Amino acid sequence: MASKFLPYYQSLNNLATAPNGDALTSIAAAALSSDCVFDVSHPVGRLEGRAAVLSGFFQPLQKALHHMRRRDEIFVGGPNRRDVGGTWIAAVAHYLGNFNDTLFGIRPSEKLAFLRSGEFYRVEGDRIIEARIILDLPDLMRQAGRDPLGDMLGTEMLFPGPATHDGVLPMGENGNTSLDLVEAMLADLHLFDPSTNASKGQTGVDGYWSDDMLWYGPGGIGSNYRWEGFVKDHRAPFLAAFPDRKGGNHYCRIGQGDYAAVSGWPSMTMTHQGDYLGVKADGRPLTLRVMDFYRCAGGKIAENWVLLDYMDLMTQMDVDLIALSNAM
Repeated sequence: MASKFLPYYQSLNNLATAPNGDALTSIAAAALSSDCVFDVSHPVGRLEGRAAVLSGFFQPLQKALHHMRRRDEIFVGGPNRRDVGGTWIAAVAHYLGNFNDTLFGIRPSEKLAFLRSGEFYRVEGDRIIEARIILDLPDLMRQAGRDPLGDMLGTEMLFPGPATHDGVLPMGENGNTSLDLVEAMLADLHLFDPSTNASKGQTGVDGYWSDDMLWYGPGGIGSNYRWEGFVKDHRAPFLAAFPDRKGGNHYCRIGQGDYAAVSGWPSMTMTHQGDYLGVKADGRPLTLRVMDFYRCAGGKIAENWVLLDYMDLMTQMDVDLIALSNAM
């Protein structure tokens, strides 16, 4: 199966590195359907048609990140288990380059930057026809020295690749097994004890997670180690702020080898009942776009990379992160 998705891997790398002009237009014509639709995290939004995707996504990245390159940490594909159906590919990538020009309103740092990205693409034939992408722009602001969210809850770091170094087009026929494990974990994670933040079956000998699990979170949250670190740095603050959160609502769930990837647009619905990341609670309804990427080993989840559209979430809270960052 890995070789089946190699052409898409090569096409996305070519789109990221091709110089603007005829070369980029030619590569885009081969990689993207003429009527493709990209939904990109705030403030980009929906881009309809190949020309809009180039002018609204790839060209701004190339202009801002000089000599841009794409570096994939995870790249998997498979049939979608959700009702939406179709064949999808999913990736955790960094767009790297010298951040020398404004990107989506964010002032440059004039230094090397790694812009992390979570990406889901629906493919037909040899072209991409649909995409959903979350760019971690809050982390890009942090790299520029102007972090509007302040101190991370966890440890802020560059997203590492999998410990096994096999996340790009992984081999193996156990994708369904990996996805089965993730889906069982998600089903039990939904319910929790508000006094302990514990959910059924997550840890222990028969639990879903490895004792030495690693959870890599986006700008504003950061990363953490082991279940107790995950609870302290993310789960407890999040549940205190949004105790009625309901997850799931995924449009895509795929598995390949030891990896699984799921995403909802939005995935979560909730109300703001506790202060979060410096924003006072006011009870308003909110939604959250989510992408999760998992590596499984020995019947457990060993690593989890998480992209959340906090640009959109904060906009719903009437917080303009770009304006705050640029004012620093």
